[in-house]
Amino acid sequence: MSIKFADRHLKRLRKMTTGMRKEASKLVYTLADMHATEAALSITAGAVSGNNHKPSSPGQPPNADTHGLDRSIHAEQTGPLVAQSVADAPYAADLEWGTQNMEERPFMRPAAKKIRKQADKLAKAAVDRIVKGGKL
Repeated sequence: MSIKFADRHLKRLRKMTTGMRKEASKLVYTLADMHATEAALSITAGAVSGNNHKPSSPGQPPNADTHGLDRSIHAEQTGPLVAQSVADAPYAADLEWGTQNMEERPFMRPAAKKIRKQADKLAKAAVDRIVKGGKL
């Protein structure tokens, strides 16, 4: 997921003190976690496991059956001011992007699109608060 005006945010982040960077790292992780949560929810919403399981239609998020995919989605802090949303089930990429024999069933990209406005507002408000010496 990319943040609108990321270059401006990065410029402001570079001017921060250590304490401010720690708070900003929390923000970055929170945004990645919001994305991961939304992606997992899109898979479990309305899904039925077991004998009554119905596969999703192409272009729609997968419907959970064994819950391996939705449980594999999480946020990782990969460095200072860097976090990512990860779906590490072995078949996650095949579902997201499709294969030669299966149309895509995206769940990460639609989740990013769904939370983008909320994440942009949260990021801007949080950075403003942090720059003024506040905490998250």
